[in-house]
Amino acid sequence: MVAASADDGLHELVERAALTNALKHDGKAEAGAIVGRVLAERPDLKPQAGQILKEAAAAAKRVSALTPGAQRKLLAEKYPDFSDDQQKQGRTGLPPLPNAVKGKTAFRLPPEPSGFMTVGHAMAFTINYIYKQDYDGELWLRFEDTNPRKVQPIYYDSFRRGIDWLGIHYDHEKNVSDDMELIYEHGRKLLEQGEAYACSCDEAKVKRLRFDGVACEHRASPVETNLRVWDELLAKKHKEGSYVIRFKGEMQSPNYSLRDTNLFRTIGSPHPLTGTKYTLWPTYDIANAVEDEICGVTHVLRSSEFRNELQQLLRDALGFRHVEVIQFSRFNFKGAPVSKRLLRPLVEKKVVTGWDDPRMPTVDGMKRRGIIPEAIREFTLQVGYTKTEHEYDWSILLSVNRKLLDPISKRFFFVPRPVRLSVKGAPEKVVDLPFHPQKDLGSRRIRTSGEFFLPSDDLVGLAEGAVVRLMDLYNVRLTSGGAKLEGEYAGDDMVPGMKKVQWVTGEHLEATVVSPGELFLEGDVYNKESLQELSGYVESAASGLSVGDIVQFPRFGFCRLDSTASFIRAS
Repeated sequence: MVAASADDGLHELVERAALTNALKHDGKAEAGAIVGRVLAERPDLKPQAGQILKEAAAAAKRVSALTPGAQRKLLAEKYPDFSDDQQKQGRTGLPPLPNAVKGKTAFRLPPEPSGFMTVGHAMAFTINYIYKQDYDGELWLRFEDTNPRKVQPIYYDSFRRGIDWLGIHYDHEKNVSDDMELIYEHGRKLLEQGEAYACSCDEAKVKRLRFDGVACEHRASPVETNLRVWDELLAKKHKEGSYVIRFKGEMQSPNYSLRDTNLFRTIGSPHPLTGTKYTLWPTYDIANAVEDEICGVTHVLRSSEFRNELQQLLRDALGFRHVEVIQFSRFNFKGAPVSKRLLRPLVEKKVVTGWDDPRMPTVDGMKRRGIIPEAIREFTLQVGYTKTEHEYDWSILLSVNRKLLDPISKRFFFVPRPVRLSVKGAPEKVVDLPFHPQKDLGSRRIRTSGEFFLPSDDLVGLAEGAVVRLMDLYNVRLTSGGAKLEGEYAGDDMVPGMKKVQWVTGEHLEATVVSPGELFLEGDVYNKESLQELSGYVESAASGLSVGDIVQFPRFGFCRLDSTASFIRAS
């Protein structure tokens, strides 16, 4: 292998990734996984993805030729920081947790039920679950549902369904809205301690003063006044927007989230679970500080857009223990941002078929596309997490998905854009074709008599007299071309270098295959070509498939049966 440049250190990155990957998989390295690991560690190398793939393929071949013992020795000698202990622990990309004691850890999955579960949620939840397993800890599913304007029952169900699909087993489930009285107790305590106050300034004034680092007049209000307003808010005596409860932070702090941020506000919209019982609702930071204490959470693993410093100040003010907080960048994929701001209009305007459209970066969309949960877990382990913002390429996840699907998926012939072929002198045959070339997944029996349909794309460039091999059947010499091909039987013997083509007989099924692509081009420009549909014929044995089954069409790809005669291309 030759590095792209001496500065990049590409050779070493690829070789190290190949060795660690091989030792995780019985000595066999996989190029797609190597690329994923390298780009996760060095996202600045993304423009060199083509070169990295070439390096990875060569490294995978070279490393896989070594014995596991030789691989381990080479890794220890050249890359001692990647110890054998790490390989034995089975962690790729997930470092040991700080201050973690096995059997005494607790983690949480904290979705806000204001949208559908996305691939970003899936990967973050997977990280928490892997650590829960590694450290024999407890895991909470905790719905952060304290904004009744946003939450809907359908979103709770989306997360429960997605978590179950991923194979994540949590120990407890709760809603933050179940603990309003407890949260109120802690809110009142902050007021009693003089660490929070009631503010009736309008939003524009608050924004201006926070920008200038200047406190408003309400910050100096006596405790008695603040408690009186608090009780009135609980009694629903003030309209929405009249008052907020603010935390006494640091008005001169360069961190704007510490400049007397809101802790409670009045929202008049009914909550889908509690109705109009409560109108004073906690913000994310105070709710999480209280809930982490109630649940005994020891380690918080979350994306970096959340504010850690404020929650630590709240924990100090309330006398709570500290938790270990590990923050990482959001899991973004090229052409498929997880932002509801971009996705919701596509659904509302019916540009996509729904939140489960196979182009959507939702768990429902990925499941419908044919991405399996094991691929999400393995991909997450490969790329780990980092604080550096970058986009992942779908091709890497799909490569992992293909590797996992390959040994478990039945093969069926699929003929896109079919052209009829009549074979003169063709023997009548009954062939038993296995559903898989290596695994025992059964077989199907096909009767042939000389009438076939072939993929038109496979015939491009073939002149009269060319000999092709009907896969797993026999050879045909083409005698005429056009919309209706004719040929003659040319024997059964395999000839090296002969072109092989798929085929179906007159007994076939009509089918369409939908191929999803990237939803967005550069920025937030919708890709009008993000969904392609291809018609063709699939062999009649596919009539035994059930919706949801994933199969491989040789030389085409893995596809999931989405309806009676429609497949979605997985990869």
